[in-house]
Amino acid sequence: MLTLYNIRPKGFNVGNDAIYLAMQHFVSQAFGDLVNIISIPATSRYESQAKAGLTAKTIHEINSYGDGIILGGGNIYENGELDVNIDALQALRVPLMLFSLSRGRIYDRYCRLVERTDVMPDRVLKALNEKADISLARDAATYEYLHNIGCDKVELGGCPTLFLDEMAYRLPPVNNSLMKTVFISVRNPSLMNLPLYKQATVRQDIVNIVNSLTSRGYEDIKLLCHDHRDIEFAASFTNIDFVYNGDVYSYLNYLRSCALVVGYRLHSTLPCLAFGIPTIKISYDERACSLLDTLGYHDWNINMAECDNVPMIVEQRLDSLTELEKIKANANSRKEGTYSCMKNAFAKFAKIVTDNKTRGENL
Repeated sequence: MLTLYNIRPKGFNVGNDAIYLAMQHFVSQAFGDLVNIISIPATSRYESQAKAGLTAKTIHEINSYGDGIILGGGNIYENGELDVNIDALQALRVPLMLFSLSRGRIYDRYCRLVERTDVMPDRVLKALNEKADISLARDAATYEYLHNIGCDKVELGGCPTLFLDEMAYRLPPVNNSLMKTVFISVRNPSLMNLPLYKQATVRQDIVNIVNSLTSRGYEDIKLLCHDHRDIEFAASFTNIDFVYNGDVYSYLNYLRSCALVVGYRLHSTLPCLAFGIPTIKISYDERACSLLDTLGYHDWNINMAECDNVPMIVEQRLDSLTELEKIKANANSRKEGTYSCMKNAFAKFAKIVTDNKTRGENL
């Protein structure tokens, strides 16, 4: 029996749980259903527990009875999302896989892409990638950055939530009461990586988007929150209901049961693409834009930093929703390539883990 550790973001965002659920499909394919997965947070900043990340304490525990580590997926390369001791990392004695990790720049007050102040230092990025047996970057921008600083093992992977349809059997039955519902998947503007004047437009943008939806016959329109930090913003709309559910199964069932999603959140858009639900994506940082470019959806994405009238572009998308199917068809070869890359990487990792365990037992 193999025991894997999954070190992943566990903060407030239900999207992190969607990534974890999607990842489990690839783990099961490679390792079989009978594998232990011990999930611990990548950082203790959101948790009351002291155990988190790749610290001396967790590495000692993993060396004691773990057989492998999957780090990710998520935004671990930035935002202070990983507690890591690079000295203790050298003592790690089990295989390490870096899975679907992203690193992106943000927009400054002049709408120029700049480095984050809390980005993971290059020395840590290099230490992780040198120690890793397998490294998958989530998007092209992350891949190119890692490659340019000398991380030669890295491959371009993608995000597993694009394949959540293969996990649909684990979800509750489709909720027929939502068949005419439109969700606007929101993020609190204060958490968007945009100039303040751009953040200040979001509220009125949403009002205008709701008006456009109403004029097209959509009657049931709700705001969908991904984490409780969105609720303060969502609750400020007195005439629009908001929905929040931290349970990933219920959350994904909302997405696969509704009529349409207008998404500020990446992990509302990708599940919709998996489930075949029409979706319009609005982005506000490099990591989302880069992933959508990587997957072949550049022409459907609305980049807030480059757009002066988001509601107008959303209206154009609403009037041409049939174009999304054409874009999906054109992007299918990239989707297939992403799937093959993930599947092959997990198969390779399973062999490395199994061989490493066998060598240890035979010593």
